[in-house]
Amino acid sequence: MRCETISEMTGVVHGDMRHHSVRLSVAPERHWDRLLATEIMGMTMKRLGFALALAGSVACITAVPAASDEWPSRPVRILSTFAAGGAADVLARVIAENLSTAFKQQFFVEVRAGAGGQIAVRSVLDSPPDGYNFALVSVSHLVIHPMSRADATYDPLKDLTNVAFAGGSPVVLSVNSGKSGLKTLKDLVTRGQTESMTYSSSGLGTMGHLVGENFVGISKIKSSHVPYKGASQALNDLVGGHIVWCSQTVTSTSSFLRANTLQGLAVSTDKRMPDFPDIPTFKEQGHDLVSSIWFALSGPAKLPPAILAKLNAEVNKAMTKPEVAARMRRDGMITNPMSPEQFQQFIAAEKTRWSPVVQQVGLAVKK
Repeated sequence: MRCETISEMTGVVHGDMRHHSVRLSVAPERHWDRLLATEIMGMTMKRLGFALALAGSVACITAVPAASDEWPSRPVRILSTFAAGGAADVLARVIAENLSTAFKQQFFVEVRAGAGGQIAVRSVLDSPPDGYNFALVSVSHLVIHPMSRADATYDPLKDLTNVAFAGGSPVVLSVNSGKSGLKTLKDLVTRGQTESMTYSSSGLGTMGHLVGENFVGISKIKSSHVPYKGASQALNDLVGGHIVWCSQTVTSTSSFLRANTLQGLAVSTDKRMPDFPDIPTFKEQGHDLVSSIWFALSGPAKLPPAILAKLNAEVNKAMTKPEVAARMRRDGMITNPMSPEQFQQFIAAEKTRWSPVVQQVGLAVKK
C-alpha cells in the first residue's frame, strides 16, 4: 500500500496534482503515508522550480548577441545615405566589398537616400549595437544637420558610434572662363569687390554652399547664392553661362575640369592635388580655406569595443590599398585614416569650425 501511494505521488510531476491530493484525503488514518507523500511533493516541486529557472537562464543566454569574437556570423548591412551611382554610394560599395573579403562574410549596401539621409541615420540610431547595421554618412549628417535641421535631434558624438573616416572630396571653385572672362581667383575677387555675382551649389545647407559662403566672407566680395537640387544642374548652368561661379566637390566637377569645359580657380586642400596639379589652393592665394566634404562609417551607440576596433582597422586598411587610393584620387577624393578616438576629435573640431558659418547664413535652428 505504501508503494502505491509513493508511485501515485510521483505522478504529481506530470501535473495531476488535484487527483492525487484527493486520493490522499480518503485515507486520513495513514498519517505516515501522508507525511511521506508531502515530503516527496516538496522535493519534486523544488526540482521543478530549479528546472524552470535553468530553462529561463538558458533562454536569456541565447537572447544575448553573439560575442564579438564570433562577429560577424551573418550578413552586415550598410545604409547609403546618398542616391545610387553617386560618389558616396560608390564609396559605400568599395568599403562593403573590402570588408566582405576581410571578414569572410557579406557586407551589403542598401540605399536609403530620403530626407537628406535622415531616414538612414534614424534607422541606425534605432538599431541594436550588435554590429549588423551601419550607415555611410557625411559631414552633413555628423556636423551640419544637427545644427540646421529640426528633425536631426541626435548628438552625433554620443548617439552614434563613429567607426571610421572613409574619405573626403575637397571643394573646387570653378568658372566658365569663356563665358565670364575670369581666369584667376584674383580676377574673381577684384570683380566681386565692385559688382555682385551669382554662385551656385548643389543645395541650401550643403558643404558646397557653406564653403562658398565662407569664401565670400573672408574675401569680402559681393556674391549671392543660387541653390540647385543636385550638382549636375548647378554645373550645367555654369557651363551655359547662367551662373558666374560654382562651389562644388572635385568629385562632381572632375569630368568638366578634365574636359576643360570648366576651369578650377581654387581648391580647398592644404596642398595641390596630384591629379589636378594646375589648380592652385585657396591657401596659396592668400585665403585660409581648407575643407572637404567627407564621408564616414557610423553605427549605433555602444557598439562593442572589439567590433569597433576590428572595423576601424579594416576600413583604414581598405582605404589605403594602392588600387583603392588610386581610384579615389581619380574621383577627386582623399583618404585620411584615423583611429576612433582621433575621428571623434575631428568631428568635434568640425562642429566648432562650421557652427559660425551655419549661424551666418541663417540656417541654425533652436532645439
